[in-house]
Amino acid sequence: SLMILAAVWALGLSLLIVADILGNNVYGGAIPGVREIVISSIVMIVYLQLGFAIRSHSMLRADTLLHILPGMLQRAVLLIGYALGAAFFLMVLSGTVAPAVWAWTTSEFWGEGALRVPVWPTRFVILLGCALAILNYFVAAMIDVFGLEDRDKTESSGAAR
Repeated sequence: SLMILAAVWALGLSLLIVADILGNNVYGGAIPGVREIVISSIVMIVYLQLGFAIRSHSMLRADTLLHILPGMLQRAVLLIGYALGAAFFLMVLSGTVAPAVWAWTTSEFWGEGALRVPVWPTRFVILLGCALAILNYFVAAMIDVFGLEDRDKTESSGAAR
C-alpha cells in the first residue's frame, strides 16, 4: 500500500511540475512553493518505496556470482548481504531520530516566502521507511537463508498442484 501511495504521490508531483511549467511559460506566473514541495516529496517517495523494493528483491543486487556458488555459500553470502543492508538502514534510522524529533518540536521548515514546507513529515517517513527496510531484510533472510517459506507462495503453489 505504501508503494501505491508513493506511485500516486509521484503522479501528483509530476502533474504539479507540469502545471508549474505551464504557469510559468504560458500564463506568466509559476506556482509558489513547487521547489520546496518537490524536494521533500522526492525523499518521501523513495522511502515509501523502500520496503517493497527490498521485499521484491528489486534493491540494487549483483547476484551473478551468487548463482554459481554452492548452496551453503550462497546462503552465507545472502546472510551477509541482508545483515549489511539492515545495518545500513539501522544507522540511517538512528541518525534520523534526533533530527525528526527536533523538526517536530521546533516546527522546522524548508523554504522562504510564499510557501514554507514542514520538515517533520519527511523525517518521519524516513524513519518509517528505514524501519520497514530493516524488517524486510529480516524477512528476506528468514526466507532465503533459513528456508522459511512465504505462506502465500506455499499455499498458491499447493493449490496449483
